[in-house]
Amino acid sequence: MKKILINEQPWQTRVAIIENDLLQNIYFWSHAGNQIERCFFKGTITKVLPGIQTAFVEIGQEKSGFLHVSEIDRDLAINKMSEGLDHIETTSKKEKPLEYRPIDISKVLKENEDILIQISKEPVNEKGAKLTTCYTLPGRFLVLMPNIGRVGTSKKIEDRDERNRLKELVIKNLPEGMGAIIRTCSENRTEQEIKQDLTYLLKSWDDIQAAYDKAIAPAKIYQDINLAFQVIRDHLDEDIESVIIDNKESQKDLAHYVKEIAPEYSAKIQLYTGSQPLFEKYDIEEQIKDSLHSKVDLKSGGSIVIEATEAMTVVDVNTGRFIGKTNLEDTILKTNLEAAQEVVRQLKVRNIGGLIVIDFIDMATHANRQKLFKFFEKTLKDQDKFQSVVLKISEFGLVQMTRKRSGKTLAKQLTDDCSTCKGTGFTPSVRAESYKVLQNIKQELESKGKGTITLKLNPQVFEHISTIEYQTLFDFEKKHDCKIILQSQKGLEITQFLLETE
Repeated sequence: MKKILINEQPWQTRVAIIENDLLQNIYFWSHAGNQIERCFFKGTITKVLPGIQTAFVEIGQEKSGFLHVSEIDRDLAINKMSEGLDHIETTSKKEKPLEYRPIDISKVLKENEDILIQISKEPVNEKGAKLTTCYTLPGRFLVLMPNIGRVGTSKKIEDRDERNRLKELVIKNLPEGMGAIIRTCSENRTEQEIKQDLTYLLKSWDDIQAAYDKAIAPAKIYQDINLAFQVIRDHLDEDIESVIIDNKESQKDLAHYVKEIAPEYSAKIQLYTGSQPLFEKYDIEEQIKDSLHSKVDLKSGGSIVIEATEAMTVVDVNTGRFIGKTNLEDTILKTNLEAAQEVVRQLKVRNIGGLIVIDFIDMATHANRQKLFKFFEKTLKDQDKFQSVVLKISEFGLVQMTRKRSGKTLAKQLTDDCSTCKGTGFTPSVRAESYKVLQNIKQELESKGKGTITLKLNPQVFEHISTIEYQTLFDFEKKHDCKIILQSQKGLEITQFLLETE
């Protein structure tokens, strides 16, 4: 069974989901932070670039957001395109009807006009936030799409009769022109429960429209409920054994919220009163720390190594010291199956999205490759709420997949790039930096000639030059009739040195 653990502090809220004491998901909410995913803004279009079919929108953040033509609601686009057309063009037999023409962003959006946008992805590295006008408002059972008149159903609801029942129920209660996605947890829910969720979402949409009319761009006009409530809304179901929170006031608010949206689960909201910090009691702190390491050990003795790049995340599976009890093929299959399950958990914990390539250990038997693929695909479907697409295992044992991005990765939330290596994972060698110092001494002597040069160096560089390259210093002093003084100074990075001349 699963548990939801909520650690509430004045500066931050942390929510962990565990299953059999293993961390499955971890979420952070800084009370002074600036999480903007799913938020609605009244923005101003600053630039429209037809060549890349993208518009940049000022939303009051550090960087402008970008809105690609594929993220513009088609009905909105067609209406905008039709405004500038005369009667002859729209009825000409030579022209296709507007709804069948490709959308030209320059005819849809104009610079300096205001627009209602939603953040679909947080800013990543050098990219601004990704924007959309295909709005979505998540509820407990439904995701409301106010301007897209389609109704879809979660693929995880497999019973055809139940899918049809839910779809008919939602269509009957939706206002004209609106659509919705029916979530997995709506299965077997009553009409009253679905209608209650829909009513709440429709009121939220009315509030957004009213706030847009009053706001002066750029401005944030709507933000989703706080983190603890979001996790409860998205995850609380019969699989959750208990929700444990360590703040009394927040526990009361959460209990009231659950009583409104899911009264049948009210008894699961518990207050933690132990003397040991909640996250320490359940070993969450140590598991978070482990999730920042590139290497993850498997119980069998094998391991997986996770490396992130700008373009993709690469996962490598190794047998390690696991040698098995039968033959090599069985050993490899067992390691791959264990790795597949761990990969799914790590993707969730580390919040890894985008393009992912997994290098499983190559297997000679086609049947074993198929077994691994089906197991991995099923594990993703059963355990991961985020949408993913997985391709068949290649002849080299590679699995290519994509997983929906949502917010920052765990590493981006908890770490900064190293000031020395700038995030590359490598630092210059002592020898290489020593040679740079010698090169600087040479250039200084050739330009200024005689005198005294004093160098303050990182202790490791000082040690290398003074013991290995001392003859070079003697040669410099003899050739240029000068004096060179080296000083070791703590606090200097390996790439830093101070040169003074007299």
